[in-house]
Amino acid sequence: MPDLLLELRSEEIPARMQRKAAGDLKKLVTDALVEAGLSYEGAREYWTPRRLTLDIRGLTARSADVREERKGPRTDANEKAIEGFLRGAGLSSISEAQVQSDPKKGDFYVAIISKPGRAAEEIVAGVMPDIIKNFPWPKSMRWGKASARPGSLRWVRPLQSIVCTFGTEHEETAVIPFEIDGIVASNVTYGHRFHAPEAITVKRFDDYVSSLEKAKVILDAERRKDIILHDARDVAFANGLELVEDEGLLEEVSGLVEWPQVLMGSFEEDYLSIPPEIIRLTIKTNQKCFVTRPQAGETLSNRFILVANIQATDGGKEIIHGNGKVVRARLSDALHFWKRDQGDLPDLETLEASAKKFGLDLKKPLDQRMAKLDALNVTFHAKLGSQGERVARIRALAADLARITGADAALVDRAVVLAKADLRTEAVGEFPELQGVMGRKYASLQGENASVATAIEDHYKPQGPSDRVPEDKVAITVALADKLDTLVGFWKIDEKPTGSKDPYALRRAALGVVRILLERGVRLPLLATTKDADLLAFFHDRLKVYLRDLGARHDLIDAVLTPETDDLLMIARRVEALTAFITSEDGKNLLAGTKRATQLLAAEEKKGTVVADSVSEALLKLDAEKDLFAAVKAASAEASDAIAKEDFRSAMAALSKLRAPVDRFFEDVLVNDEDAAIRANRLALLRLIREATGTVADFSKIAG
Repeated sequence: MPDLLLELRSEEIPARMQRKAAGDLKKLVTDALVEAGLSYEGAREYWTPRRLTLDIRGLTARSADVREERKGPRTDANEKAIEGFLRGAGLSSISEAQVQSDPKKGDFYVAIISKPGRAAEEIVAGVMPDIIKNFPWPKSMRWGKASARPGSLRWVRPLQSIVCTFGTEHEETAVIPFEIDGIVASNVTYGHRFHAPEAITVKRFDDYVSSLEKAKVILDAERRKDIILHDARDVAFANGLELVEDEGLLEEVSGLVEWPQVLMGSFEEDYLSIPPEIIRLTIKTNQKCFVTRPQAGETLSNRFILVANIQATDGGKEIIHGNGKVVRARLSDALHFWKRDQGDLPDLETLEASAKKFGLDLKKPLDQRMAKLDALNVTFHAKLGSQGERVARIRALAADLARITGADAALVDRAVVLAKADLRTEAVGEFPELQGVMGRKYASLQGENASVATAIEDHYKPQGPSDRVPEDKVAITVALADKLDTLVGFWKIDEKPTGSKDPYALRRAALGVVRILLERGVRLPLLATTKDADLLAFFHDRLKVYLRDLGARHDLIDAVLTPETDDLLMIARRVEALTAFITSEDGKNLLAGTKRATQLLAAEEKKGTVVADSVSEALLKLDAEKDLFAAVKAASAEASDAIAKEDFRSAMAALSKLRAPVDRFFEDVLVNDEDAAIRANRLALLRLIREATGTVADFSKIAG
């Protein structure tokens, strides 16, 4: 079966767009081919800074013939109905239709529509122009003379050539020569723009890859990443160092080069007095370089790893010199920021009112920055006031939360008033991603309690499902207060997430609260804290996502979660206990018996059948119902005691003792007795079962 090779070569594609664009190309092309009636054995996408490539193997050479019978109106239908049928079926005359008979419906018209299959080359040539013209780039541009024409091609960067070849492994391949704005697909591509600018003629994917490699282009991004990573490790090791690995930077750098060349540069050791986080970000952000550290060491070294796209004749000396010059200039700026942030602000006399409001000490640099943040009236959100007002709200909320978490109230208060101070530091102004990190460093430098310094950094955490959760009680308290203030505030102004839109990262904030409560064992009454039932429902949704990601069944979550439940830790523990119980033999059998009891009861309640207010022992006639009544009373009491101690496993173990008496009850007892009083009493007994199990979970919501 034939294979298809497609390459779209352009000027440099931004690294952050490459992987997604290659995936989009694969999906768009394969979906279009399948929709046109073709099938394929496999497809894989590739990308470099200057090309998107698609390798489709085992593509059918032709789509199948299609024969379709389209049923029309009755033969005695009106003229308009027949005309509509002819138009829809593509017939010019009713004589082209067939007549079929139905014993019940009579005679009616049928159109036999035959569509012959098409060659794969024709299909590819037909679908590709639209895919390329409508490609979903986040940003695109027009260029050249054609850009003046309405509807001209837009691409992320000027598109330069298209390769499209088709053929089997052992036969000569053919070019599928479709055309877009003067660019005609061919079998000609080009390698590295500096090392191998000559044209390369290709046939199929394998010789395309090898020809590119000879022309200094490594097509596979994962292979480029592997080369960069291992060469960087080797260069570092040869110099007595180890690479500080960075997956995000590795992904980005692999998208900047087609022929990676790993080199090592250096800067003056004096710059190592700057915090390592600033050094790393400075070098990463400005030069896309990796940092190194002494082997088995924690501090950084003054050597960095850079990745060039050119195999320089001087061994890379000029490239290293140029990168080193920029790195030193940027580190000089960073050192200036670092020192300035530890000094006094020039306008301290204007900050006294803000200092008094928050109990700040204007002899301390970080306190000065918090006072400045408040005095400048920096806006947090137009409808939610300034950053200073926000800190005041968090401060009040954190004081309440400290009583729940058991954190030192004074330390919590100090951490809150300094938590946002580093937003006014020059280091965070240059590198916003260091907020919290720099606050912790500056807090430590001015002698703050270790818990306060930790809380300043950790109050932003967790920022995602894989981020760590704060451990210190002060940090836990401030993190909860910060996230809850955000959620309550945006709920009040009706700025809630909608669909895929969540501009204020409120889902992340809610998940952060969920993770802190569950992973740190915090019992927080959310409804009483937030005073918003709709927000509580939002927390429930995040809790469901979190528990499902841990492997919990959705029906078991629904069985223990009620709209008014606001203790998320309690819910999680109930789900955990229910999961263990329901997979045991006792659990499975009790579930079956309980569901039978509750379903029968629900059906009778729906019909309006009378159910007694309570069970009368005098009306219990059979041993099976007497035994069940005694068992329910005993199990309920035992389960209630266990629930009071939050021992949900023991509560379910107590309820599991109902298994045998419930089974015997349904074997020996007819619930719908002719005597109305006995029937009402037996239904009341079933209600006792529902109430007993309901203290743990709503068994009717459990599948199985």
